[in-house]
Amino acid sequence: MIEIDLEKEGVRGVNSRLHTLPKDTNERHWLIRNPMGQHAIACGLDAPITVEVGGHAGFYCGGMNKQAEILIHGHAGPGVAENMMSGIVRVDGNASQSAGATGNGGLLVIKGDAASRCGISMKGIDIVVGGSVGHMSAFMAQRGHLVVCGDAGEALGDSIYEARLYVRGKVDSLGADCIEKKMTDHHLAKLARLLDKAEIKANPKDFRRFGSARKLYNFNIDHADAY
Repeated sequence: MIEIDLEKEGVRGVNSRLHTLPKDTNERHWLIRNPMGQHAIACGLDAPITVEVGGHAGFYCGGMNKQAEILIHGHAGPGVAENMMSGIVRVDGNASQSAGATGNGGLLVIKGDAASRCGISMKGIDIVVGGSVGHMSAFMAQRGHLVVCGDAGEALGDSIYEARLYVRGKVDSLGADCIEKKMTDHHLAKLARLLDKAEIKANPKDFRRFGSARKLYNFNIDHADAY
């Protein structure tokens, strides 16, 4: 493991070292010490490496990630794994608002709770939250999966497209065009795989599934005066 002291090198220096690694590098395991809640740590990585952040991270940690596995040993600020393309981002603690926002792929695991708008405008990312999520999570979610092992706040899945939501606890309220759907064997198997990959022990049969009623984004002439 290669250790970097962020307090000495700064965020720009740390990210520059990680960005300039050759594709065939043997330096595949890194530890960033003294993150001090700084923003944009380990953003824009594009290599099959493992990066551990030894403490709390600020805004956008792991943003735009491709290929890398990023482990945050603490809490994460707003926009963790924002616009992630592939790879894995794991948060040992809680995450602030907009976790996994606009993510196109990969897996985001939050062992604790996530604040409001978790998975906003997600476009293919899979997000597994060990705790609860705040209001308007999965707002305008297009593709991917959001798994919530705790509770969900108000307006879950508001204006949702084709993302799939699984919640084990209570849901305060559903947003526009989001409805509860039948949980089939196919969905149970998919959920089991997501939980296993996230290393979270939970029974898929304890979850409910939610998704789009497919009415909001289809024009209905009978309701033309509502548009």
